[in-house]
Amino acid sequence: MSKEVTKRAETIFRQHGGMMATKDAISAGIHPRTLYAMRDEGVLERVSRGRYRLSSMPALSNPDLVTVATRIPRGVICLISALAYHMLTDEIPHQVYIALRPGTEKPRIEHPPVRIVWFSGEAFAEGIEIHEIDGVDVQVYGVAKTIADCFKFRKKIGGDVALEALKTYRNRPDFNLEELMRYARIRKVEKVMRPYLEALL
Repeated sequence: MSKEVTKRAETIFRQHGGMMATKDAISAGIHPRTLYAMRDEGVLERVSRGRYRLSSMPALSNPDLVTVATRIPRGVICLISALAYHMLTDEIPHQVYIALRPGTEKPRIEHPPVRIVWFSGEAFAEGIEIHEIDGVDVQVYGVAKTIADCFKFRKKIGGDVALEALKTYRNRPDFNLEELMRYARIRKVEKVMRPYLEALL
């Protein structure tokens, strides 16, 4: 493979933020043979199935969230994964928790391990924030929405995790009681959360 061909392919990758899906790279004019040769020579690294990035790019700060966001664009990072992103827990998620609407096709993804949680209506649509991570737009539920979600799923993720997140949020300057209670009402956990909030306020 000529240096000229590689250089042209690298330029195309850089124009796309250093990371591309195989089909997009081919559509942009990179021959599949060139793509796989660049992978074999270490010029490209595989991020996930069908997605590559330039090895010369800075290391990904959060590769799991970036991979999930690019492979499951309709999903929203939620529960413990969202708590970890917002620095509201010491728990290290061993899988990426992602919310999907019912009826969405279940994604096929090898790595990282993914835990699908089905949210519907307002529970899915409300509280979504878009954060740029390593040049990729990642949908993550905001802090107040995530805490309400964690109380809703407290039996699955642990009530202590939800309570610790609430305590941490209470001590932060961005604490917003009104917003928190709005999401608690959407998630129908207002009565559950109220005693804990009264003890903390």
